[in-house]
Amino acid sequence: MTTGSVIFTSNGAPAASSTYSYSTRPRVVPSRKRFPDPTTIDRDEYPVGYGNLMYDRRVVRGNTYSLHSLPWCPAETETDPVEIQKKREAHRKMLARKRAKEESEIHAPQVEVPQLRTDVQTELYLEEIADRIIEVDMECQTDAFLARPDSPLFVPSKTGADVATQIEEGELFDFDIEVRPMLEVLVGKTLEQALLEVTEEEELANLQGHQFGYHELRNAELAEVQRLEQQELRRKEEKERRKAQQVTTNTKSAEVKQRISSRAFSLQYLSNLIPSVFNDLHNKGFFFDITERDIEKEFLPYLMGRVVKRISSNQLGRIMTDGLINDVVGKRLKDFAEIQSIRRQLRRQKSGRNARYPTTGN
Repeated sequence: MTTGSVIFTSNGAPAASSTYSYSTRPRVVPSRKRFPDPTTIDRDEYPVGYGNLMYDRRVVRGNTYSLHSLPWCPAETETDPVEIQKKREAHRKMLARKRAKEESEIHAPQVEVPQLRTDVQTELYLEEIADRIIEVDMECQTDAFLARPDSPLFVPSKTGADVATQIEEGELFDFDIEVRPMLEVLVGKTLEQALLEVTEEEELANLQGHQFGYHELRNAELAEVQRLEQQELRRKEEKERRKAQQVTTNTKSAEVKQRISSRAFSLQYLSNLIPSVFNDLHNKGFFFDITERDIEKEFLPYLMGRVVKRISSNQLGRIMTDGLINDVVGKRLKDFAEIQSIRRQLRRQKSGRNARYPTTGN
């Protein structure tokens, strides 16, 4: 629990903490019984709660006009050195006024010897003061059904001895005359204190009004700053949107230009593509005459097969004929060689005989 009062030290300077705070030492939460015994309650385990706010240490007591006002907004909770200096000066002035007030007040004379003090009774009826009160037993018998009389005025019984003193006229002071300076001082100081309090309340009201006006101006400036920020944010968003829109437009324009150029190129490319394709297809045989196709696929293969078979049979006959011719020629050559060899042998024999038996002429 925190309050808005300012705590000052003995030299008039504010303490380290600008606001009063209350804290307790942390402790373990005990496990309480549902129905504890009142005679065995541990005060440390079960602390006694405050029953009266006047005895609660967390409550700050004092006059209301000197309390520190809470800040108007959470952003101003930071301590300002100028405000601290002003508070110190105000506290010094208050202490000086209090000291001057105490010095200017009229006090009763101080008795330096305490033994000279004497207790004097100032009640309407005096009585003897004793250490032990005298007690007496009394009895009485009342008649039945008698009306109770009115209670008489209580007058205590006279005790002790009367002592009188003769006071001549003029020996004692005149109360009306002697009390006038004291009343003037009391009334003057009361009025002065009231004026000071009223002046301080007016100053506080003026300060609060000035603070309220300052906060209104600050809130208006903050609202204006927020409005300008929102306006700048909207402008930035609009700029980004326009840039994105322009980029999209440029992209679409580029795509359209590319499509147009692609279409023109395609048309130009396809203008010669179709005839060339048809020519290639025609050259590759995809377009043909049925009769010609039938002759090429059916008749010509059959004719070529028959021709090949006929040629192969003729070639086989030729090969066989050549073989026979080769055999005959080889055989004849062999026979001719044998005949030649025989003739050579005969010639050799004949020449040998002529050499052995030469002939003479006639």
